[in-house]
Amino acid sequence: MGTSPATHPGTETGTQHRNKSPKPASASPTPTAFFAVSMQRVAAELGFTKMALYRYVPGRAELIALMVNSAAADPPILSGGPADWRAQLGQWARRLLALLQRHPWLLDATVGPRITGPNELSWMEHSVAALDGTGLDGSERMDAVVVTTGHVRTIAQQSRTSTGTPEHDPEEGLGAVIAELMRNHGDRFPAVSAALASANRHPSRDTTLKFALDGIFDGLGALIAIRYGAG
Repeated sequence: MGTSPATHPGTETGTQHRNKSPKPASASPTPTAFFAVSMQRVAAELGFTKMALYRYVPGRAELIALMVNSAAADPPILSGGPADWRAQLGQWARRLLALLQRHPWLLDATVGPRITGPNELSWMEHSVAALDGTGLDGSERMDAVVVTTGHVRTIAQQSRTSTGTPEHDPEEGLGAVIAELMRNHGDRFPAVSAALASANRHPSRDTTLKFALDGIFDGLGALIAIRYGAG
């Protein structure tokens, strides 16, 4: 996890210890319980002393990294030819959304500077590799993945309830709340009222992810065309 594990004569390396350590229930916490994860709590779940747990994991940051790495598992295998970057990145985004909705605590665990495990980096590797051969430089490919990831995270965040767990149908829940507001105060929000009325006449469900991805990918496609044209 960024540093080589120390080796002591007659003992296993730190990595070997961590690979053999049992998985606590906290390895898949609820979002509200995530912030309560601590070395003491995990040690108690496993029947260890806190000091014994340090033989496997140096501290909370490493513990969180192991939890994220375990939840991320293997990245998706993307179908399509090498030139079909749009389909591949779209598959990747949908699989990432499914992962974040399955483990919503990942939204809290994967923020800011932190230890990153190999499985998480493999997800990034697959997304950046999807843009190989497009003419985008390394910085642009990374930025494209950041923009795509940001939209996916926003959708996943909006699908959580106040308790942090995924809403079964977030669009329906939000729509019901807004509809009630419009009934009582619609005259104050004419633009929103008109947009909702139009949407109700032409219903199209679960389009938020696709709509934004299409916009992002259309922009990338235009930039890629410029790159090839300049070549």
